[in-house]
Amino acid sequence: MINNWRAITKKLLFLSLMLIMASGNFALTAFASSISLKESGGGFESAYIEWSPISNAVSYNTYIKSTSASDSTYIQLDNELIRKYSSYWRADEVGLAAGQYVMKAEAILSDGSKESTVSGTITVSANDRTGFAFSGDSKYGSGSGAYQDNGTLKDGAQVIYITSETSKTVTLDVIVNSSGKIQKATGIGEILTLRQKGYDKTPLAIRFIGKITDNDLKGMLNSSGYLQVKGKSSYAEMNMTLEGIGEDATAYGWGFLIRNCGNLEIRNLGIMLFPDDGISLDTDNCNLWVHNNDIFYGTAGSDADQAKGDGSADVKGASTYVTVAYNHFWDSGKCSLCGMKDSAEFFVTYHHNWFDHSDSRQPRIRVASVHIYNNYFDGNSKYGVGITNGGSAFVEANYFRNSKYPMMSSLQGTDTLGAGTFSGENGGIIKAFNNRIEGASSLIYANSNAGTTNLNATSFDAYLASTRNETVPSSYKTLVGNTTYNNFDTGKDTGVSESGINNVNDVKQIVTTSAGRMNQGDFTWKFNDAIDDTSYTLNAALMIKIKSYTSELVSVGGK
Repeated sequence: MINNWRAITKKLLFLSLMLIMASGNFALTAFASSISLKESGGGFESAYIEWSPISNAVSYNTYIKSTSASDSTYIQLDNELIRKYSSYWRADEVGLAAGQYVMKAEAILSDGSKESTVSGTITVSANDRTGFAFSGDSKYGSGSGAYQDNGTLKDGAQVIYITSETSKTVTLDVIVNSSGKIQKATGIGEILTLRQKGYDKTPLAIRFIGKITDNDLKGMLNSSGYLQVKGKSSYAEMNMTLEGIGEDATAYGWGFLIRNCGNLEIRNLGIMLFPDDGISLDTDNCNLWVHNNDIFYGTAGSDADQAKGDGSADVKGASTYVTVAYNHFWDSGKCSLCGMKDSAEFFVTYHHNWFDHSDSRQPRIRVASVHIYNNYFDGNSKYGVGITNGGSAFVEANYFRNSKYPMMSSLQGTDTLGAGTFSGENGGIIKAFNNRIEGASSLIYANSNAGTTNLNATSFDAYLASTRNETVPSSYKTLVGNTTYNNFDTGKDTGVSESGINNVNDVKQIVTTSAGRMNQGDFTWKFNDAIDDTSYTLNAALMIKIKSYTSELVSVGGK
């Protein structure tokens, strides 16, 4: 009798389970009775926590504290930093000083009770604030924007959140005249327009969440498809940071145009299918810091060499004291123009960027004094660093792997080999030191036969320094233009000391794990070195994946 009853009970339970599954409401997560930690981690001045949902939660809150502090010091995160994804929830905190933290996710249940899960120790690293954006010779001495140089928000800083749903409705009080009159701006476009008046210098962090398309910003982009950030006059103090939250913040179908801005930061954003340029530092900017972005293909331009878009991150129009760092350039056609119609010297740093099978302009320099160090040039089909119009470049401790022509100066050296040149302009001088060169087709040094072709004291690509602080003699001149190296690196504050330069043999590992968005973003792709190292045509499969990109974000906020 007992055995029969057990059999009947098992059958009833089985039938009940079948009915639940047939109703379409069956899910494994529905049986979770308490909130459980899925993942947690730290990045550059940021931390995150992910957790699995529970069926009877009506909302979630999240908190953070220093590991060594008591539980009474937990600080609640902004609601917008909590997001729902298809199979989990996540919250990110940004603006953290380097150190160790603990995060807590708390579920508010339908009966009013609470369940929580706590992370282990999360280690947060400091951003690498080096290069000309942080030079003591510059106007503002920093490019940290709305943040202090320790990574935390400046006192009194304002924070706004831009999503696909809030871009036109977000509000901010902006000072609009010298008497301190305040006007409420609605939408990111009006906020930036009122800030352009120049009366409000309050530090402002503009935080982008999820995939935001050009259609989401309709009416707020200029006629060329850019979100324009503009100061009132040349080098105006902005104290502004444009930043993505988490791993999936993406500007899709639009780019950034920066004019007349001083102390501005752009970080942790994916930029896809941009018009013309992805990030254009266009006119009269100073102390700009562009870092940890993923820059993909733009839309095709009218010229044959614009199939992948035009410039990925251009610096021009008297923009100076700029640092471009830890960015991941995905097969860019033309990575970075550094100077266009400029006639006066300006100062730019490129460090720890991943030029991932990109073709050229890494960077392409006119007039400027440019420090290029610890970058990973990875399978570049045309050339790495190019210099013209009397510019000076210090190329230090970079790793060039199958970069066809690592360094070129206009109308001399490698540029005179074969058909055509990379530029018809006067040349510039490159000082090279401690670079790792593998698989180059040609590299001609002025004073050494260490290159892949013999030395040439008059028609060369670069001067090979034997020590970091060596000055280049004035006897070394460009073949066309007769200009010399200006030795800016030994006579000016470049914003980085010798101790801040990584060992060249560590560059690949550091860059490939640290460049781009947090945790290398939500977009994955593996290049085929055998093909992509030498091909500069658009990768059709990569373009298809970019055009079909969607975010897994479901909603923003803890409810």
